[in-house]
Amino acid sequence: MFHKRLFIPGPVEVRPENLLAMGTPQIGHRSKDFQDLYADVNAKLKKFLHTEQYVFLSTSSSSGVMEGGMRNLIKKKVLATTCGAFSERWYKMAGENGRPGDQLKVEWGKGIRPEMVDEKLKTGEYCSVAVVMNETSTGVMNPVKEIAEVVKKYDDVLLMVDAVSGMAGVDVDVDGWGLDLCLAGLQKCFGLPAGLAVFTVSERAIKRAEQVPNRGFYFDFLQYLKYHQKNQTPSTPSIPHIFALNSQMTDILAEGPARFERHAKMAKLVQDWAAKNFAMFAEKGFESKTVTCITNTTGISVADLNSALAKHKCQISNGYGDLKEKTFRIAHMADTQEWEIRGLLSLIDSILKK
Repeated sequence: MFHKRLFIPGPVEVRPENLLAMGTPQIGHRSKDFQDLYADVNAKLKKFLHTEQYVFLSTSSSSGVMEGGMRNLIKKKVLATTCGAFSERWYKMAGENGRPGDQLKVEWGKGIRPEMVDEKLKTGEYCSVAVVMNETSTGVMNPVKEIAEVVKKYDDVLLMVDAVSGMAGVDVDVDGWGLDLCLAGLQKCFGLPAGLAVFTVSERAIKRAEQVPNRGFYFDFLQYLKYHQKNQTPSTPSIPHIFALNSQMTDILAEGPARFERHAKMAKLVQDWAAKNFAMFAEKGFESKTVTCITNTTGISVADLNSALAKHKCQISNGYGDLKEKTFRIAHMADTQEWEIRGLLSLIDSILKK
């Protein structure tokens, strides 16, 4: 089968070992075998995410869990911080689910600063803050740890974090930072196929959910907790994904801090190349460690570049939405290695020279 090596920000390249793990023979999702599998992968995730809070698995995209956050955790009003296409979903989801909210909005390419959040929370209007750790559309990484320090000053305010393209590429300290909801999909930095989401929920968030009516059915956090206590999921899960996640978590934990160092080194390679040949789209100091968004200063055809790359069985990503052809994105996440990034950049250089 013709296969292009993916350097796009999801879905990402998946190692053959993990694809094989998905072919493990099925087990019943209410069986003791599944309970053992769930408990095993849950323990690994808790260790990796530095948390003693609840870690749940959802057979859905990350967007489903984001919507669950809006249904479960908004008692008064949410402050949705937006800096790109995916962070804007927080605000849209609030409205679509009948939850009141305001935007703290910055220009695409800019980051969310802690003092901006502090200024909004001083009004006392909000019960929750929604943040994207890594805005995939712009290559901006927001300072979640510092934003969390601000939120901690307000006892009744919860912090919801979309870490979709950040978790497993940068170190996320759920308990140390004080995150109430932190979610990600497997198809990015975890290096697995799309279809399963991982999310942490704090005890504070569970107590909030108990006070909120109309939490919905599929993403009711209290139902997740009920089944979690039996090492199960509320509805039928994608067991193949969980087998693969369990295997991948063993490898991720074995790699240890070197995983985050590898991501940082790959990011520097791409961003140094981008600065030399084009320009960075992300504001200085807010550059992502997992995906770089590059301003197309020379006016190349990104579509043509991708067509040329396809002849070498590679693919990068065009700009997102209104940024199409104005920018392009190179992902450096999951199990990608430095030598692969160097090879890709060398290949792009040779194509552009022609």
